[in-house]
Amino acid sequence: MSVGMTMRRRPGPDDPAKPQRSAYDKALGLLARREHSRKELKTKLRQGGYAGEETSAAIDRLGEQHYQDDDRFAEVLLRSRIAQGYGPMRLRVELKSHGLADARIRELLEEAEVDWNASAATQLRRRYGGAGTADPAERARRAQFLLRRGFAAATVRSVTHADVDEAADDIP
Repeated sequence: MSVGMTMRRRPGPDDPAKPQRSAYDKALGLLARREHSRKELKTKLRQGGYAGEETSAAIDRLGEQHYQDDDRFAEVLLRSRIAQGYGPMRLRVELKSHGLADARIRELLEEAEVDWNASAATQLRRRYGGAGTADPAERARRAQFLLRRGFAAATVRSVTHADVDEAADDIP
């Protein structure tokens, strides 16, 4: 490089010449990529250094404009996770972690009208093939696989014919 040439730097996030985006603009950009829950947006904006008042105002404004909707977010997440083969208990916990009320979660799971036994059987076939097993240790392994994916003990028992601890169903 010759002495007379200077290199131009791209403005970085800490560059004073670059104006700071508003919390609203940042949240809108996040929502343009995928649905987010209110709780998730609030967390991401606070991590981005936005003040609590600005964050709340931005999220409220997005809600009023129907850009952010927790019900729509929950429906999209639920459809996605069901398609990925997760059970109702795992879905309940994940939706709860996004700040949805228990009553709304119950409604969404009922509205989904999923045959959880068929879903669990499909997951077993995908993971272990179509052949059953008489080996109790293998049945227990398969049952644990389904329990980790969030299926209820009764569902796991009916699909694998393995003894399963009922305590796994006590998750709120």
